[in-house]
Amino acid sequence: MKRARASRRGSVFTPADFVDAGSRAAIDQALSRLVRGGKLRRLARGLYDFPKTHPKLGGLAPSPDDVARALARETGSVVQITGARAANALGLSTQVPAQSSYLTDGPPRRVVLGKRVVDLRHASPKHLIAPGSAAGTVVQALRHLGPVRAADIVQVASRTLSPADKKVLRASAAQAPAWMRMTLISIGQAALGDVNG
Repeated sequence: MKRARASRRGSVFTPADFVDAGSRAAIDQALSRLVRGGKLRRLARGLYDFPKTHPKLGGLAPSPDDVARALARETGSVVQITGARAANALGLSTQVPAQSSYLTDGPPRRVVLGKRVVDLRHASPKHLIAPGSAAGTVVQALRHLGPVRAADIVQVASRTLSPADKKVLRASAAQAPAWMRMTLISIGQAALGDVNG
């Protein structure tokens, strides 16, 4: 409980986050006790949170990103938001899907949290360019919106990405599908302009 409190309310955990604290059986028993005592909440099999609470609504659902990151930590994998969520994160879409989809290099998993679904789908390395970063979000938004919105993505990414993320995009362009490469390179070129200008 001390470790959960040291994180923050809304933090999501799996038993793997406590491997240094004892045997798996002891960790499972401790987590079960904390759930029974109302200190932690069991979200799904092997998934817990230290819930944020609202005075009128009670326990609030955890962030899908926190759930995805906890599942990735458990398997030592990476996750990247995809599709409409990536476009929304960049301000290029107002659509907020009920299902939060992520690509991962780890095993697939689906978690239902009330009306929301967190869906981790296994993807090959060519679909996971710069995973877990703002640069990776740009790639996924571009994949979702397609070449017709490439100019919009260049404009937003050139303005909002850090020089380091722009450099990552430039270096990763060769991994991307052919139709994406020039867009990623042009965003990366903005980083050179920032440095040289």
